Amino acid sequence: MPDKTSPTESELRTPHLRRSLRRFDITAMGVAAVISFDTIGQIATGGGEAVTWTGAIALLFLVPYALLFAETGAAFPQEGGPYVWVKRAFGRLPAALTTLFYWVTNPIWLGGSLVFIAAETWDGFVLPLGQGTLADYTFKLLFIWIAILTAVVSLRRGKWITTAGAAVKVLALTVFTGTALAYGVAHGFRGLDSASFPPTTAGFLTLVPVLLFAYVGFEAPNAAGEEMHDPQHDVPAALGRSAAIATACYLLPVFAILAVVPAGQVTGIGGFMEGARMVFDIYGPASGGALTTVAVMFVFALLTQGSAWMIVSDRMQAMAAADGGFFSRSLGAFHPRLGTPVRTNLLSGVIATLFMLAAMRLAAGDAAAVFGVVLTVAVTTLLLSYLAIVPALVVLRLRHAQVPRPYRVPFGTPGFMVCAGLVYVWILVGSWAALFPGTLETVLSIPYDFQEVWGVSRLSFEVFTLGTVGALLVIGTVGHTVAARTRHTTVTATAAEQETALLVDTPDTGSPDRQVQ
Repeated sequence: MPDKTSPTESELRTPHLRRSLRRFDITAMGVAAVISFDTIGQIATGGGEAVTWTGAIALLFLVPYALLFAETGAAFPQEGGPYVWVKRAFGRLPAALTTLFYWVTNPIWLGGSLVFIAAETWDGFVLPLGQGTLADYTFKLLFIWIAILTAVVSLRRGKWITTAGAAVKVLALTVFTGTALAYGVAHGFRGLDSASFPPTTAGFLTLVPVLLFAYVGFEAPNAAGEEMHDPQHDVPAALGRSAAIATACYLLPVFAILAVVPAGQVTGIGGFMEGARMVFDIYGPASGGALTTVAVMFVFALLTQGSAWMIVSDRMQAMAAADGGFFSRSLGAFHPRLGTPVRTNLLSGVIATLFMLAAMRLAAGDAAAVFGVVLTVAVTTLLLSYLAIVPALVVLRLRHAQVPRPYRVPFGTPGFMVCAGLVYVWILVGSWAALFPGTLETVLSIPYDFQEVWGVSRLSFEVFTLGTVGALLVIGTVGHTVAARTRHTTVTATAAEQETALLVDTPDTGSPDRQVQ
């Protein structure tokens, strides 16, 4: 008899899925999802030590993180990815809550972070929009819903959108880095004069949440595990390649920004494009057209980045709903022709829209303040989900050691445990620093002016962040309770139908006395 926490074939089998993802597609999806244009500028605000911490966290967090998920993703390639892993380890309720936090990060991020940096870029480098104007709202709504619609189309077509986004993203970062190098050679690397590369505790506490947010997510394509041709062999290889590309695409542009942009002029929302504005002067009369072209590429890359996350995270949430873990199973229905969870896709669009409207009201149109706060909300909800996902990987490693593992973490179980422990410590520190910024600085007697750092009061910040976390816990628990009642009703009705059918099908043999006669 199967364990009650194990996902059976009847629970998690999803019709209408087609295998369309090969190794190249998985790599491209990882690059499109994980390399966050919106965080490059935010990382660069940390100054010279941002380069130091970007490299250090790549070595001490990304490497063990990649090893863990390469092994687990190849061993457990079921559709739904992390939802299935957490359910196998801890049961349906923890899996449903974990998936909710993981999934909702993306409409929050799309509606409150990506859309703001895209609008700021379009307004400053392509066509003026203004802030809080009809054009501003129209642009943001179109951005959100185009991203959602690209997740609605079938994966065999949608994957080319994210692949194009990954290519444009890498191309834009390469062009920028090369141009910055040429600019520095011609005019000097003025930013380096004031950059301080030695790491500090204050810099660590400021940068670790956003750097962890930037590096996590390589397991996301596993949400479409049953749509891969050969996940057992392709997942580890694709994860390794995309992680290497992502590390280079963070380190080099951040260093380039800091090398040419004077200290104090780097901003989270405009860091990349403001750096581009400066270095593209070397192109002379063609600089305006080149800058506009890069800005359009930048916005397109942001759009496809949101699409890539919608594609994978919506599948996770849909599998949770289809498995009876979140309100109605109908939310997890996959379209018979498209093979996508259209209802969950549309729900993501509604949440992104509502969050965009709420974020606009939060800071009365101050895009920089909104960007920083909403990015932190997205960082918080995503990192909190890993507080359950990482222990689930450990449990699967110990309880399901018999499952074939085409790829294994070096040094076997001890190596796996060391990697898991290291990753978990990073996630704990990052989660606390994101949820309660300034508290660790106070304990360590490091000066911290909350209003100056965030542009909003601590009360406004915590209402927005803690309010979001509290609301998600309530929604997730209620959703699971409602779904549990539905499951119970369905099971009871099915049992009654089977009993009735058994009585109807049983031939009438008469009374015992007549049988004897």
